[in-house]
Amino acid sequence: MTSTARSSIESLDESCRSRVVEMAWEDRTAFEAIEAQFGLNESAVIALMRRYLLPSSFRMWRKRVTGRQTKHAQLRGATFLRHRATHTRQQ
Repeated sequence: MTSTARSSIESLDESCRSRVVEMAWEDRTAFEAIEAQFGLNESAVIALMRRYLLPSSFRMWRKRVTGRQTKHAQLRGATFLRHRATHTRQQ
């Protein structure tokens, strides 16, 4: 992990880290949406997941997202780069 990625992860508070993990687990949320909202690129998200998940959970997540079309905007035709969970409300 580069020092830039490490400092980006360290600058996030607990609720933001939790939200990044939640968005990374979701199939519909592309890595580009996470980068647009939190400033973490795909490698930084992988580093965050590796650090804050149990090893078995991380391996399961990596197996799940590797090559998945919906996790990469370029592969699915970037129509939606923004994600809003159904349980959040815009005020």
